[in-house]
This record gives sequence, C-alpha cells and structure tokens, in this order.
Amino acid sequence: MIIYFTVTNDLSYDQRMIRICTSLAGHGYKIKLVGRKIKNSIPVVEQPFQQKRIKCFFNKGKFFYAEYNVRLFFYLLFKKMDCICAIDLDTILPCYFISKIKNVPRIYDAHELFCEMKEIVTRPHIYAIWKKIEKFSVPKFIRGYTVNQIIADEFKKMYKVNYQVIRSIAVKREISIPVKKEKYILYQGAVNEGRNFETLIPAMHAVNAPLYIYGDGNFLEKAKKLVTENKLGHKIFFKGKIAPGQLGNITLQALVGVTLFDPGGLSNYYSLANRFFDYMHACTPQLCVDFPAYREINEQFEIAVLISDLSSGNIARHINILLEDETLYQRLQQNCMKARETFNWQNEEKKLIEFYKPLFNKHDL
Repeated sequence: MIIYFTVTNDLSYDQRMIRICTSLAGHGYKIKLVGRKIKNSIPVVEQPFQQKRIKCFFNKGKFFYAEYNVRLFFYLLFKKMDCICAIDLDTILPCYFISKIKNVPRIYDAHELFCEMKEIVTRPHIYAIWKKIEKFSVPKFIRGYTVNQIIADEFKKMYKVNYQVIRSIAVKREISIPVKKEKYILYQGAVNEGRNFETLIPAMHAVNAPLYIYGDGNFLEKAKKLVTENKLGHKIFFKGKIAPGQLGNITLQALVGVTLFDPGGLSNYYSLANRFFDYMHACTPQLCVDFPAYREINEQFEIAVLISDLSSGNIARHINILLEDETLYQRLQQNCMKARETFNWQNEEKKLIEFYKPLFNKHDL
C-alpha cells in the first residue's frame, strides 16, 4: 500500500516524520514523503522510504504557501497512491482535493493547533485566512492523530472529529550518562516567535555558562539582533540547523536543555514539543515552561524544573539552580532514565501501526 505524506519543511531535519515514515516502511507500507527544497538544503540521507523535495520560487509568506500548495497538488495529481496524509494545516488543501479526485483515504496529522500559533494568532488578516482553511478542511478529515490529548480534545470540541494521540517521542537507544566536559545550555528546534528568546537571551547575563542554539526559523534574525543588543556574542552561539544524527550526541553532552514557550498563543500553551522528549532521552535535565502537557508528564517523572514566570531574572535563577544543585541535577538525570522506559517511540509506534491497519480494509472517504 502506497501512502504519501506532505510537509512544507526540509526533510533532512524532520525527526518526527523520519520516525513515522521509517516505522510504517518497516511494517510493509510503501512510503513517500514530500517536502520542500531550499537554497541551503543538504542532500537527503537514504532512508527506507522515498523522499521528494519541491523547489519553489518564493520561500516565505503567503506567496510561498500559495505556490507550494499548487506545485504539491500537481505533483500528487499524477502519482499512484492508496492513502494521503497532510502534516499540519499548511498542506491540507491539496491533500483533500487529491483524496477526492483519487478516491483514497485522507489523514490529518496535527502536530499543533496551527491557527493558534503566536505568529498567526497575532496577525488578524493571516489568522482569518488560515482559520477559513481549517474550518473548511478539518471536518472533512474524519481520521487523524495529534501529539497529546489536550489538542485532540480541542479538535473534537471545534470540529467533532475524534483524533487519536500519537506522541512525537525519540526512539529509545542504549545510552550511558557521560561526564559533561563542556558545560553549555542547549536550545534545539525552531527559532520561531513565541519561544521566549526575548527573555531567555537577556537572562544569559546572569548565567555562568554559554547557550548554544541549534536551529533556524522566523525569529532567527531578531534573536541575533537581541544577542548583539545585549552584548552577549561571547556567551550565546547560533549553530544553525544540524542533521538529527549529529544532534543526538550534542544533546547528550549538554548540561541543561531549554523548553520555553510564550503563552501568547493557545498552540504554545497546549504544546508538547519534540525537544522536551529529546532532552529526556539524552538524560539532560531541562528548564521547561509550566504548561499542562509538560506538567502532566513531570508529575509522573520529575525530569525538569518547571517555571510559569518567564521573566529574564526567573529564567536565570532557575538555570543557575540546575547548574549548582548537584542533588537536584542527579535526581532529574535518574528520573529521565526511568521515564525513557515509558515515553519512547517504540511504544508510540504500536499506536501508529494500529491506526493505519484498518484504513485499507474499509474506509469512509
């Protein structure tokens, strides 16, 4: 059975989709992952599934989304498939129309409440466009899954769809906790609006360790400007995007991880970020925002220091606690090791396989 997955990002760095596609390919499905090619894209790594990158003339904003969706539609139009899955709202329209034309099942994989991201909800005109797309399309995707129960409940409340929960968690691998030779704070992931760089960066004045930022995004240039304005170029380093295989060891060696979100968007408040689990699987204690999904896991396994006050002073104070309180630090490390046994991709993969099994027996289009 041939399943197409569609994203707007660069395939080389999408750990979540690499896990999903690898798992399904390993269970006998023929998987094709379609994404985007940008100027600095590295060559794709060979995977047990097929990969296709679409090149666009525009690379951001409404013209990019319009162009990419048109190109994606015509690419998919001439492909044989048995199922199509839209990853988040920005590829949902071509997937819907292709599923109707080809009479195949359609799936919605919602990593977040797309319309409630800070960069969208704070722009009324942009929000109105995406919300219209969401209201039109999501009710037509009766099958789907998302990363936590809170978001699944929101979709049910808004659109009467019952989406399953398949969390985006790292694959459990055997590790030993290393001696941290180079003491650094780590932020990994999208450098986007709503990640609290406005307060995290100034906080580093009072932290006796460097901050390494791995990733890029729509807030990258503003974040670099903040570093310059705060004269912190000697302490905060932008490392760019890095392949998942290399990032794992960097996370393992980090002293502290950072998972912070601005509450200025419901998507942030209900989030369950990949990096939260990546730090867990590297047994790297983290400073994390005290939002519902993170609190729920931290109450089961204390793996992070949670904060609700996101001021620079409070961020610095709690990072320093992690750096200086050896008893707390070791307790969090050991709890990470225990949490890995419960929260891992091997367990989530079982849910994924069970989700796709019945689609090819009987489906409602």
